[in-house]
Amino acid sequence: MKKLLKHIMVILGITLVSLMATYVGLAVYYHNAFPYGTWINGIYCTGRSIQEVNDDLAEQFTYDGVTVEDKDGNRYLITAEDICYQFDFKRALEIYQKQQNPWMWIDSLFERRRVELAPVVSYDSRAFDACFEALPFFQERRADKDRRVEIIRTPQGFELVNERTDVLFLDEAKGVVLSAIEDSRSEVSLVEEECYHDLELTTQMQEALDIWEELESFQQCGIVYRIGDEEIPVDASVVCDWIAVDNNGCFLLDESGGLQLKENAIQEFVGMLASKYDTVGASRQFLSTRGDLVTVEGGLYGNKIDQDAETAYLKEAFETKRNEVHEPVYLQEARKQGSEDIGSTYIEVDMTEQKMYYYVDGVLTIDTPIVTGNTSRRMGTPSGVNYVYAKQKNRILRGRDYATHVDFWMPVKGNIGIHDASWRGKFGGTIYQTNGSHGCINTPRAAMEQLFEMAEVGTPVIMFY
Repeated sequence: MKKLLKHIMVILGITLVSLMATYVGLAVYYHNAFPYGTWINGIYCTGRSIQEVNDDLAEQFTYDGVTVEDKDGNRYLITAEDICYQFDFKRALEIYQKQQNPWMWIDSLFERRRVELAPVVSYDSRAFDACFEALPFFQERRADKDRRVEIIRTPQGFELVNERTDVLFLDEAKGVVLSAIEDSRSEVSLVEEECYHDLELTTQMQEALDIWEELESFQQCGIVYRIGDEEIPVDASVVCDWIAVDNNGCFLLDESGGLQLKENAIQEFVGMLASKYDTVGASRQFLSTRGDLVTVEGGLYGNKIDQDAETAYLKEAFETKRNEVHEPVYLQEARKQGSEDIGSTYIEVDMTEQKMYYYVDGVLTIDTPIVTGNTSRRMGTPSGVNYVYAKQKNRILRGRDYATHVDFWMPVKGNIGIHDASWRGKFGGTIYQTNGSHGCINTPRAAMEQLFEMAEVGTPVIMFY
């Protein structure tokens, strides 16, 4: 029994010595190699030397350079080649290996070691300086004292020039880009790295900002005039002309510090609208049925803006900050608004051709000869764009030396109108030159009855030679 126990003790001793020798041997082995289960940057490193791992890491690592993005979204590339960029993982591997205890290699049997190491980077600092200084935001650098805050006038209205906000601090930006290169990052945002700052303001600059706050609110007018098919925004380009300034261009303020308006500025704007869109008595270009473009001047037909009402409206609209599409009030309103106010339904009286036409929605409906005013007696029918302002049946037309019954009467300008003329056997030609009317437009009864039934009060009447 004693021999058996002694034999067992010998075997256990040999086994223990063998295990200790193996443990020590592996500890010595891992002293210059990475322990079991080590992965660095995705590469299996167990039992491998620093140089072997360094070669593999260097082979798989690539770096093209860093892209620098400014606040406007512009992106600029500084390439690795431009700055003589070089890298090596050896130093990082040495530091990592020294942090490992080779005598504790057995821990790796139960825990995998996965690490990410960055290479040690070197570059040509002079080459980097040259690349950085070639970037547009560096080239456009300005001294802080030259950065202004002021209000300027442009065709679009007053605008604020504030060059003291979001100023790029170049030293900070340079340091951020260098750190990105040293960390081998491919992109860096100067906004995210907080390289932009606001500069301090002088008292004069702050005053300009205070005025701009009120000015901007005033210029943000939401009124849009709708005149016919056109829309005219009362925007900053318009209202900037309403603000009073002195001879030096400084804004005039009232007692409460608010902006002052030019005297009669709103009235002048409304007058401008009226001069452009009032058409009563205006000169018009009209494409005649005979095929030529005629100029027709004068007449009673058209639109006439109520300037007093519109001036009052705009003053109230600005005070209450209205935001709306507005159609002006008219003292006289045509069938259509805007510059082209005749539309596609109208009566055309061609006094040279002695013809009258009636168009409905652009379709010629009536085509008839007529007799107009006697030109030899200086009673020629006047040119102009007028309109049917009444319709009557069985009317007695009276003049200094006549009283004549007509079945259909449609006055268009004063005592001049369109009517039937039963006393005439012929119409058209040159009758008007020697035997014309007193100024009215004599029309065959059948055509006159048709026109009377179809044409409405307000229908434009274009009369020309």
